Amino acid sequence: MRTKVFTIANQKGGVGKTTTAVNLAAGLADEGVMTLLVDLDPQANATSGLGFPKEPGKSLYGALHTEDKVDVDKLILPTARKKLSLIPSEIDLAAIEIELGQKENYLLQARRCLEPLREAGTFQAIILDCPPSLGMLSMNGLACADYLLIALQCEYFAIEGLGQILRVVEQIKDSGINPALNLGGILMTLFDSRTNLGRQVINEAKEHFTEKVFDTIIPRSVRLSEAPSFGKTIFDYAPLSAGAIAYRKLTVEVIERFLKKSLTPEKAAAASVGL
Repeated sequence: MRTKVFTIANQKGGVGKTTTAVNLAAGLADEGVMTLLVDLDPQANATSGLGFPKEPGKSLYGALHTEDKVDVDKLILPTARKKLSLIPSEIDLAAIEIELGQKENYLLQARRCLEPLREAGTFQAIILDCPPSLGMLSMNGLACADYLLIALQCEYFAIEGLGQILRVVEQIKDSGINPALNLGGILMTLFDSRTNLGRQVINEAKEHFTEKVFDTIIPRSVRLSEAPSFGKTIFDYAPLSAGAIAYRKLTVEVIERFLKKSLTPEKAAAASVGL
């Protein structure tokens, strides 16, 4: 099976983007999918969220900066999960936002770096966590992805902001930079069941984007907020919490939608209750 590349992006911060990247990657690994998480955000929250320090020289900065052939394998770190690996980030990656713009094929540098990993077929899924903006790094992430996954918070202005990133997707496709890019799905996050607003936003998203909206809804959760400060996924920090159950359900959806792999009824049932 060809490696599938998922870019998780949103131009707004604080919407659960990195939380989704980390926990979806961990969930896929737990279900037997060889997964690589690539942290493209200079804030390196996905890196620290998996318990790794932010170390100079460990990110994709050098590979993105040079035109020479780079062995990206050397940047890959094993994690506590047998089938989950990480290419970390650190603050030096912030400089690449300016430097990429000076290159001729500035939107294709991440693809150039990651294509050898895709061709090797070691990983079934590569997940890119992008910065909370539509700058050079996020655009590079979109340029090498099969699917864009959008974390969309259940708040009033969420649908309006969604239009901007979808226009960028169409521009990347129409320009020939990445004609294969598809909107994989919209994940509703930070849902507060105590308010009517969240339900209204979900209903509006489903009205406009129908099957593109994941069935899974990620709740607003203290446990999900706390887990990264301990360098743990939600499955390790609070495995029976509502957040863990939700990300298990999302994992099942992603596997069955995009990875052409059907879970056995027993595994699907276990995943749905966070086991």
